[in-house]
Order: sequence, then structure tokens, then C-alpha cells
Amino acid sequence: MILGCGEALIDFVPLTGERAYRPCAGGSVLNIAVGLGRLRVPVGFFCKLSTDFFGELLANHLSSNQVDIRLCPRVDGSTTLAFVSLPEEGAKEPQFAFYANGTVDRSLTTDELPSKLDESIRALHFGSISLVLEPGAGALEALMRRESRRRIITLDPNVRPAVIGDRSAYRQRFESWLEHVDILRLSTADLDCLYPGADWQELLPGWFAAGISLVLVTQGAQGASACVPSGELVFEPADQVEVSDTVGAGDTFFSAALAYLHDHELLYDRSRLASLSATDLKACLGYASRAAAINCTREGADPPYKHEMT
Repeated sequence: MILGCGEALIDFVPLTGERAYRPCAGGSVLNIAVGLGRLRVPVGFFCKLSTDFFGELLANHLSSNQVDIRLCPRVDGSTTLAFVSLPEEGAKEPQFAFYANGTVDRSLTTDELPSKLDESIRALHFGSISLVLEPGAGALEALMRRESRRRIITLDPNVRPAVIGDRSAYRQRFESWLEHVDILRLSTADLDCLYPGADWQELLPGWFAAGISLVLVTQGAQGASACVPSGELVFEPADQVEVSDTVGAGDTFFSAALAYLHDHELLYDRSRLASLSATDLKACLGYASRAAAINCTREGADPPYKHEMT
């Protein structure tokens, strides 16, 4: 099982042609868990969920998509809300305005971490605003450090500039996570925020030296790249589709990449991850790109089901 550890929130997505919003279950880590569930990968979720009606929406959405929520405490309080602004022509990605003061998903403390994880949990996924907003960020970071090298750790920082504040301090924190991470996914928008003007390929030696086994870089409409310490670096063009919006595209891509690795018995072995062949990398990218393209033909984060990927 893969355990998603992070935020669960409500995205208010604008309705096409109207000055109105549709509430949808969201949050990067939740989207990845749902994507895995729809692709029939055993997946669980760890996050405090509110007992309010938004919390019920989130719990029902997770359960209905085959995500195990037995590790999710249900507590009284508010649910994080995010309003989505779809990109205008020429913009790279949707923008988000978060309302998270005092919300339950960010209130996790280290005392509330599971004392021991079941052996069926073979990988943990972290990312996005849940690694920024305290006290939850510190608690999840402690969980990452505790389980590092015991289980596969995956990270998608999904950087939100409006939330991180001090970019230099955030980059230092991001780099402190890398020694615990096995699979890293970054978008070009993440890279522009973390390392403005840098050539990301020049950063690879430092990332691999930290212990990362696989790096995935998504490059929007152009495609995506994958690289491993053995030296293989592969680029796969994006599938060309008529785009409705790109909300959740990166999350869908990463969930499908993890699903491909799981299905081909490559995910849970660091040595195999670090030495993936160009053929394996290209196939993984192709599968993930196809899933992201399907998501982009729909409104909001709506990753494909297994039967849609055949």
C-alpha cells in the first residue's frame, strides 16, 4: 500500500462562463491518493478530516475512490478552502488562494502521528502545502524522517508561492527533505520558484548524491522527463488533447507514474528504481502523460480510471 500523508481541502473551481464556483474535493496529496485508487493501486490516506459537511464530502470522495481512510482522525473544526483561478492564455498553471487559518488538516501534531505503521504500507507520499503550514508541516516532516529508508518516500512539493512566504527559507527546508526521498516530482513552475534561471539538469548530481533514486520533471504542454543516477535521462512529449483545464494535471501525472511502477514491481526496490532502463522510463512517462492528458479534458482534478487507460 502507498500512504498519502498531507492535506485534504475543498477546491472552489470556477464554472465556465459564470461568476460562480463549484466545490470539489482537492489538495495535491488527496488528488494523488484518488488517482492511485482509480488505477487500482492499494492506497491509504493520513490526514485529520473535519466532521463538518466539507469533511464528509472529503471522506466520501476518498472512500468512493478506493482510498483507505482508517488512519484519518475525524475532529470538530473547519476544513481548508482553496479558490482556483484558471490560467489566462500564456499563463503556466492555475493559481490558488488558500483559506487555512485554524483548519483541522494543518493542525496535526507529532503526538498525533501513528506510533507504528502497518507492514502493508510500503511507500509514503508527501507534498504541497501540508509541508508548509504549521504545526502539521513539522509533524509530517517528522514522519518522513522517521520512515525514511524503512519505506519508499515520494515527494511532490507542488510549490505554492502565495503560501510559502520566504522562498529562500523554503528552499533550504526543501533541500533538507531530499536526503529522505526516493522519488521526486517537480514541475517547471516549481523549479522556477525554487531555482529561478537555473538549468534543472545541473541540479541532478546534488539530488542523486542526497540519495534520490528517480527524478520526474513535468514540463507542461511540452512533455516530461525522467532521470536516474545511472545516467539514463528520457523525455516524452505530452499527449495532444483539447484542454478543458489543467487543474490536477501534475497530481494525475505523478499518481499514474507511481501506479506504473507499482504494477511493474519496480516501486519498492531502491536499487531497481535507481537503475531503471530508458525503456522503463519512457514507458512510465508515456503512461503518466496519457493519464494527465485525460484529466486535462475534464473540469477540475478528475484523474482517469484503470479501464480508461487501456
